[in-house]
Formats: sequence, structure tokens, C-alpha cells
Amino acid sequence: MNKPLISKAFIANTITAMNIFCGFMSILYASQNNFRYAAIFIITAAIFDTLDGIIARLLDTASRFGVELDSLSDVVSFGAAPSFLIFKAYAFQFGPWGILLSSSLLIFGALRLARFNVMTEEIKTKGDFTGLPIPLAAITIALLIFSYYQDGKIIEPFDSIVAPLIIILSLLMVSRVRYNALPNLKDRKIKEKVFLFGLLIIALVLTIITNGHILFFIFLSIILFGILRHLFYKISGIKNGS
Repeated sequence: MNKPLISKAFIANTITAMNIFCGFMSILYASQNNFRYAAIFIITAAIFDTLDGIIARLLDTASRFGVELDSLSDVVSFGAAPSFLIFKAYAFQFGPWGILLSSSLLIFGALRLARFNVMTEEIKTKGDFTGLPIPLAAITIALLIFSYYQDGKIIEPFDSIVAPLIIILSLLMVSRVRYNALPNLKDRKIKEKVFLFGLLIIALVLTIITNGHILFFIFLSIILFGILRHLFYKISGIKNGS
């Protein structure tokens, strides 16, 4: 039997490589002060990051190599790229403190990925995340710049939340706060699928109406929900996830 010209693993790894490429393009555009395109490429990298996992599972090509390659690409696209973007667009004005602030997204993101890799025992099983996933942190920063960077600066009042937001995102990535993985629709009942599809439609409509500005608040809500849920479980004594 003839072997296929292109292996299944090659397809998934190529998608992961596109993630890395988008991260590089984001850094390139940020270096040219084209922050809107830099933000778009971070968001595009997140799309490829989602696709490579889906494709790997559909083709049954999940492997330790794929996990490591995915994490390496995430360091570039969701660590280095957003750190450089927020430095060039905002934190540069604070000198060495600005370097330290913006680099925290890269440093804590790398720590988060390293912890994820050593905690991942069954590579074909997609579980919930301990700590904020690095793509969520990166997309939040990208959406902030995409929506609220105008006339050479982040507009008020959003400029006042940048530093606290960076610190919170960085700490959340290495925290014990749980965030849900994307739902596996194969394991969902029809009613749940309809509910999720309805939410996606509503989000899409709101995105169109607000020219994409609502997305920043949607991602902030996801991050805040994880924090509030964690605090609720802590205060109530209920085991998280039970």
C-alpha cells in the first residue's frame, strides 16, 4: 500500500508553524510602529493555535513532539510578541520599569507553558487549564491595542488600566485559578450544542455592531469569571470543578 505524500503529522505541524510565523510578523509590524497589524497577527496566531490542536485530534496525530512544538510557538506568538507590542505602544515611556513590566508577559508565560508541559500526562486528553492560558492573555493585550490605540497612544480611560492588567495577566498565568478548555462538541448533548452555537451567534452579532470593540470586554469577562469562580470555591469550601 502506497504511503501518502504528506503525513498527517506534517499537516498539524505546518499549522503550528503558521502560528510561529504570525508571531514573527507581529514583532516585525510592532517594530515598525504598525500596532494594529501587530495585534491582528497575534489574534491570527491564536486561530492557528486552536486549529492545530483540533486537526491533531481529528487526524489522531497528537504527540509529545507536537506538544513541545506548540509550546515553543506559543512562547513566540503569545509571549514575545505581546510583550514587545505593549512595550512599543505603551511601556517604553517608563524606561527600565517599562521593560520589566512588558517582559513579565513573556517571562510568566514561559513559566506557565513549562508547568503545563510537565503536568500534561495524557497528550490526547484535553483537560481544563491550571492558570490562565497564555493565548488568552496575549489576545487580551492584542484586543486592547487593536481597539483603543489611537493617535499615537492608548486612549483614556484604558491607558490607566494597562499596567494593572499586565500584572494581573502575568500572575494569573502561574496561578492555581482554573480556566475551562474549549468544549468538545462530540461529547455534548444537542441542547448544549444549540446553547453554545447561540452564544457564538450573539458574540458575532455584537462584534459586528461594535466594530470588534466588544471582544476586549468579552475576554476580560472570561478572565474575571475565572477569578470570581476561584474565590467562590475558596470561600464556600466547595472543591473546584466538583
